[in-house]
Amino acid sequence: RIHTKMADGVVDSDVVDEPTVAAPQGKTVRRDSAGRRIKGRGAAGADEPQQMQQREGRFESIASAGSAGAGPARSVEGWIVFITGLDQETQEDDIHDKFCDFGDIKNLHLNLDRRTGFVKGYALVEYENQSEAQDAIEALNGTQVLGQTISVDWAFSRAPTSRRGAAGSRDGDRRRDDDDRRRRY
Repeated sequence: RIHTKMADGVVDSDVVDEPTVAAPQGKTVRRDSAGRRIKGRGAAGADEPQQMQQREGRFESIASAGSAGAGPARSVEGWIVFITGLDQETQEDDIHDKFCDFGDIKNLHLNLDRRTGFVKGYALVEYENQSEAQDAIEALNGTQVLGQTISVDWAFSRAPTSRRGAAGSRDGDRRRDDDDRRRRY
């Protein structure tokens, strides 16, 4: 309902049928069926409730060139390789010496524990080209650095494209089944 005060002091009450009402600043304010103001992202050009229900969680996806499914993904600046299983005494030079044979290293990050100052056990190496990174992964995965066997893999990868809709996934269904089993016993 909108209450307007007339110049003669009489209050006029009207029922609003439209979802938008002119606001004092010249902006339009969207209101729902109960008369509450609709705020937030999408309120300016919000779809009608019927259109929103028709979508039911189905959204568009943006397919990039050459993204056929699972595989490595390029970061903003290059191809990043993730190395795990490093000894706490590992130095940047140890990593650089092993990985520079496969191409120019753009960036090398060896994360340290704040409390102890030792390596946390992993490193990130960035290459310019995918082929250089792939060669490093294939050659160095399972090799030894300072007596420790390291694992080398892509830091970022694309998820496989799903043929099922956005309504659910196999993992979600499995979790739901597990929850149901727990409730029964």
